[in-house]
Amino acid sequence: MTKDGLTHLDARGNAAMVDVSEKAVTKREAVAGGRIAMSAAAFAALVDGTAPKGDVIATARIAGIMAAKRTSDLIPLCHPLPVSKAAVDFDPDPEHHAVNVTATVRTTGQTGVEMEALTAASVACLTLYDMLKAIDKTMVISDVRLLSKSGGKSGDFTRDAG
Repeated sequence: MTKDGLTHLDARGNAAMVDVSEKAVTKREAVAGGRIAMSAAAFAALVDGTAPKGDVIATARIAGIMAAKRTSDLIPLCHPLPVSKAAVDFDPDPEHHAVNVTATVRTTGQTGVEMEALTAASVACLTLYDMLKAIDKTMVISDVRLLSKSGGKSGDFTRDAG
């Protein structure tokens, strides 16, 4: 950490990966969420399995899992981590023609998996968009956020429901 308390800058202000070599190895988990709202027609195609590009949920699940595993390739200065679990779940919301996405990522290591969970949720939402854009180009991705995390020096965090 620099004198200003910024962890991704060295003493001269240059970008630097945080040295985690002295941190304890602990079990870590992060859960992130996102939401995509769409037209009634796009929602029906998703739920009925009639989208032109095929199984939308299965494809988005695989994309989210792959994204969690590749986060360090996408986010500068993010540590490559041995992901021991990556799961992406989908909760359709028929009343609002939306899908809530939840990504859970685990590792045992010296740094957390918040970025991996956030990346998984984001890419799963983006994949839903890609798979349904032929039906609805006005879909809105929102509410990408960390829901909870456990392990590590900073302890546990759970987002308030409100």
